[in-house]
Amino acid sequence: MTRSRAGWRGAWWARLGGLVLLATLVGAGSLRAHPAPFSYLDIKVTPARLEGSLVLHDIDVAREIGLPAPQVLADPAMVARHLDAIVTLMTTRTAIESDGAPITWEIDGVQPVPGQDAVAIAWHARLTRAPGVLGIGARLFPGEANHQTFVTVYEGGEVRWQEVLDRERYRTEYFTGTRQGRWAVLKRFVASGVHHIAIGPDHILFIIGLLLPGGTLRRLLAIVTAFTVGHSITLALASLNIVDPPARVVEPLIALSIVFVGADTLFVGRRDRDVRLWVALVFGLVHGFGFASVLRDQGLPAGALGVSLFAFNLGVEIGQAAIVVVVASALAALRRRAPRAAERLVLVGSAVVLLAGAWWFLERTWFS
Repeated sequence: MTRSRAGWRGAWWARLGGLVLLATLVGAGSLRAHPAPFSYLDIKVTPARLEGSLVLHDIDVAREIGLPAPQVLADPAMVARHLDAIVTLMTTRTAIESDGAPITWEIDGVQPVPGQDAVAIAWHARLTRAPGVLGIGARLFPGEANHQTFVTVYEGGEVRWQEVLDRERYRTEYFTGTRQGRWAVLKRFVASGVHHIAIGPDHILFIIGLLLPGGTLRRLLAIVTAFTVGHSITLALASLNIVDPPARVVEPLIALSIVFVGADTLFVGRRDRDVRLWVALVFGLVHGFGFASVLRDQGLPAGALGVSLFAFNLGVEIGQAAIVVVVASALAALRRRAPRAAERLVLVGSAVVLLAGAWWFLERTWFS
């Protein structure tokens, strides 16, 4: 049934009356409430330049530059009188870098924003080449605990990315949709993958546990590649929020995978059939969820999700391959020169892997 015009008007006036009452009650304690503590930074990306605007509330600007009342900034003549102070506020507390190089701000104008109790600063910056990655930082009003800066980036006339900066998280990065942007993503996340393997003792011990029984270099590389295949699957699933188990489940399982490979070499010994490739593949699925938490902390570029996932996995594979070459070469040399010492090293190494995994399991369950 269609609502009558009179009924529609009655509902509308009832809502309006409720809003007026709410505003009256909220405003009773303060004659002039502080507007929502937000600023707005818009950035338009083109191959030859950046341009955009920064919108600041009058009350924040007035407090920072020492004006007695924010209402005076509604007057364009007053804004022009304090132009240098307003521009300095922006250029000293907002920073943009293009591929690591700070931009040079060029101000196009500063004007009041009618009806919004705000001032808008229009700006641009010339570029020598199309940017790959923009570093964006803003700490506009550090004395305002709840102040936030909404950042919006445009490419090709469309909104490509949005982010919120505050006092705790005041810097972010945006990878452009250009060839330079994809190359920047590739470099960044390959390095991140290598770094994560280098600083992850649990992942390193898991790989070493797989390498201790020995084998040809090709066989060992195939084993760690199976590990990469496994963690690539779950890394993608978690990054896309398709499957995302909690860390309190994933981290103990990673520790148990280390216990398994240590115990397998220590107590089971050599088999007629080498199953390490399948072990690496299965447990790689578990480790992939651990990798996903690292990528979430870094922030995956929405416009280059596939490239960033590929690059991170490539970096992990490079790091693993380096471990294989070093460990396998050392073990092979020891087996040639001192076979008995090599056997003892395998047993001791497997025990260390097992005990370390057991400790991490206890740490991540009982002591967490």
